[in-house]
Amino acid sequence: MGVEYTCCEAEFFIHIAVIVLLVLFAGLMSGLTLGLMSLSLVDLEVLAKSGTPKDQIYAAKILPVVKNQHLLLCTLLICNAAAMETLPIFLDGIVSAWVAILVSVTLILLFGEIIPQSVCTRHGLAIGATVAPAVHVLVWICFPLAYPISKLLDFLLGDGHRTLFRRAELKTLVNFHGNEAGKGGELTHDETTIIAGALELSDKTASDAMTPILDIFSIDINAKLDRTMMNLILEKGIAECLSITSSLQISSGLFWYMFHILVKNLLTIHPEDTVPVKSVTIRRIPRCV
Repeated sequence: MGVEYTCCEAEFFIHIAVIVLLVLFAGLMSGLTLGLMSLSLVDLEVLAKSGTPKDQIYAAKILPVVKNQHLLLCTLLICNAAAMETLPIFLDGIVSAWVAILVSVTLILLFGEIIPQSVCTRHGLAIGATVAPAVHVLVWICFPLAYPISKLLDFLLGDGHRTLFRRAELKTLVNFHGNEAGKGGELTHDETTIIAGALELSDKTASDAMTPILDIFSIDINAKLDRTMMNLILEKGIAECLSITSSLQISSGLFWYMFHILVKNLLTIHPEDTVPVKSVTIRRIPRCV
């Protein structure tokens, strides 16, 4: 079809207005497809319950829209395809065929894909909440065509897309939110350590928290805490050490009496006093063979 309307005619400006609306509509559908579909139900539920006041409002508006993700996806794609396919028809009425193709591709690529998707990727939550009522209307308009396709997708792919983290993934996520990771997180080192430790409890056994007796730094209970001994403890860089008494021979076997000493309890001891180890605060450990 050739050029039907020339510049300055009423129909010409009507075609221009329709072309602009089609490009904007196609861009909005393209942006929403990326912006809304990239928001998982878990993310939205978290934001709705514990996000900032503004994010809670946005998430509450979006949740009903994205609850049926396949229906929403089909609706947005149908509307986007309808707008893009209609655009060349109106362009062909004011320019030649080859110009209509060139202009259509340029408008759709720039204003219907690149810019809208870039904006909606960054501000998808706010934009999605703003146009949520309009999306509801589009869902009902496209329902006769979109619903059967969405049910087919539910059958083939399943309708559950809740993505929850495993313990290892959650631990890594917590570490990313630590302020030491350099990613803008607010969690302190102690907070990330405590949370990560709690997540590891299910995989931990008692042996994981134990140290082989051969690797323990031990001193005799009758030893003197002089400067040489204190320097040796400092060189080890330990927070605790083991004190062992002389062995006690009993008919049933050989027993050792062991005591646990916290190094921080030695801070008040002056090396020149050569205090015996047995005079400091020690904790009895059950005897063992």
